[in-house]
Amino acid sequence: MAYLPARHRSSIWNASASKVTAILALVLKAGDPLIVVGGALLAYDLRFGDLAMPINYARLVSITVLFALLVLGTSTLYASWRGRGLLAESAQLTLKWLIIFGGLLAYSTAVQVTDEISRLWLSLWFGLSLGGVIALRVMIRAAAAWARGRGMDLRSAVIVGANPDSKRIADTFRKDPWVGIHVHGWFSTPADRGKVDGSPHLGALSKLGAYVEANDIDQVWIALPMRDEAHISAALDQLQHSTADIKFVPDMFGMHLLNHSVEQISGLPVINLQQTPLQGGARILKAIEDRVLATMILLAILPLMLVIAIAVKLSSPGPVFYRQERMSWNNKTFWMLKFRSMPTDAETSSGAVWAKAGESRATRTGAFLRKTSLDELPQFINVLKGDMSIVGPRPERPVFVHKFKNEIPAYMKKHMVKAGITGWAQINGWRGSTDLHKRIECDLFYIENWSILFDLKIVFLTLFKGFVHKHAY
Repeated sequence: MAYLPARHRSSIWNASASKVTAILALVLKAGDPLIVVGGALLAYDLRFGDLAMPINYARLVSITVLFALLVLGTSTLYASWRGRGLLAESAQLTLKWLIIFGGLLAYSTAVQVTDEISRLWLSLWFGLSLGGVIALRVMIRAAAAWARGRGMDLRSAVIVGANPDSKRIADTFRKDPWVGIHVHGWFSTPADRGKVDGSPHLGALSKLGAYVEANDIDQVWIALPMRDEAHISAALDQLQHSTADIKFVPDMFGMHLLNHSVEQISGLPVINLQQTPLQGGARILKAIEDRVLATMILLAILPLMLVIAIAVKLSSPGPVFYRQERMSWNNKTFWMLKFRSMPTDAETSSGAVWAKAGESRATRTGAFLRKTSLDELPQFINVLKGDMSIVGPRPERPVFVHKFKNEIPAYMKKHMVKAGITGWAQINGWRGSTDLHKRIECDLFYIENWSILFDLKIVFLTLFKGFVHKHAY
């Protein structure tokens, strides 16, 4: 074999690996409908002990496969997953599966075959097929990560600019080889005063176009301040004849951004710097999750709540429940329920007081309820009413909200979702009289990373870490 320069040997290697990636993508597209069929057959065998599916079942499976191809084919699930998290993709798949099987149930009801179809079979089919398509993506990602970790299927990239954002980009791709992006180096502008540690300096901005063309660069990452229009335009001029992907990373890493994204509205490109994660289908899923879990939990704890109600009534004169105004989603206030833990006149003279260690306002029973968080149980009624969620940032009294919003950066952003009974901050120990800055950091992390699976994880961890705590007064 004739000698080839390293750059050309790498191109051949990556071209071959790209074919592998194309095959993996094809496996994914073909695998989803096959898993739908396979899940139906396996569910039927588990339910009836037989793979010989009757015609009415087979007809439903065929219609569902066609509907699945339509729903999945018009989604972004088959776009490149390079750098995209599995958790987010799984959440998107779950939503699509609910749409697919919701359409199946609607069709079954419309043609009046619901009574002829086993509901257990439908449930098994839903769970098995959803688990199957997620497992398929895990395997394909593992195969792609294996290839990229060994230098196959790489995308070459250069960075324009030398600032903390540029360094973060380079560090991210170096730390996560499974993403498959190799950074050759960076180009500087006259405004740059620093450097990108760990990556070679490839020269001034005026050399960008020639380097990209000579080295077959796949991606150019422009990491310049949004105010630096002149150098952004200069970079684009350098790349006017290039077919490389151009990605603009404005200096937003230091801003308090939540669920930022890019979309088109009536043909206008829009960068969303901040938005609630609970939009459209996600909002409906969250509402269903809250109502279902709250109903199940209330039925389970009803005897305990009756015992607590009697204990509260005997502890001191007054009502069983204590209503307190709190602030939640979109800065709207609501009346949060608790089991009363203090005498009715505890705040008559003092007004609203922040709970802290050593205070003695609570009754004996109330102190125990607070320490074990049992005083919070009536808030499941708030969840059923729609005032709260089971998982979310803890709500605060308006008087303290108006105080903290001027003291703690991004404090008000916690109100971009419904307040919760438990949350990411609480299971990490930031509750009661603890560092509010840390608590807000956890709340914002929750909002940025929200998913149904994340909610269920927090609910599960609350059973072990969320009730008794040394800072619960």
